[in-house]
Amino acid sequence: MKLTTPLTEEMVAQLRAGDKVTITGTIYVARDAAHKRMVAALDAGEPLPFDPRGQIIYYMGPAPAKPGEPIGSAGPTTSGRMDPYAPRLMEVGLKGMIGKGNRSKAVREAMQKYKAVYLAAIGGAGALIAKSIKKAEVVAYEDLGAEALRRLEVEEFPAIVVNDIYGGDAYEQGVKQYSRE
Repeated sequence: MKLTTPLTEEMVAQLRAGDKVTITGTIYVARDAAHKRMVAALDAGEPLPFDPRGQIIYYMGPAPAKPGEPIGSAGPTTSGRMDPYAPRLMEVGLKGMIGKGNRSKAVREAMQKYKAVYLAAIGGAGALIAKSIKKAEVVAYEDLGAEALRRLEVEEFPAIVVNDIYGGDAYEQGVKQYSRE
């Protein structure tokens, strides 16, 4: 399925765990340090450096760009480190997250409550993923270096739906599918 950002509740409602998708449009990049700052800003009643409504955050640590390229290798990082912050961002409108690995029960419940999805990017395929990134720029927290908040313009960014708004979990489905019981 082809997705274009920003995501709507209708788009998210069509997605099921295990679906292969491509994303075109704007996505944001943030890891734990940026997430901590964003949640602190929300808790203090301050605005975020971007409008999270309908947006996707990619948990990624970018490699430096080669000359003429917008970004270096762009593989996913472990999503669990963002679990303490993800429900708060979904509460203010975040509709998608991209990373690798399982999410906590609290995050999966928040996805159902706030109608958001978790997508997996293929670990170890950062150079291939980078080919779908057409533009990258730091939008906030520049002092965090590789952990700064970035805005990416992507075309046909490949991902797989892991957790949907119905409680589906592609990782659990995979284990059941190949179990020998």
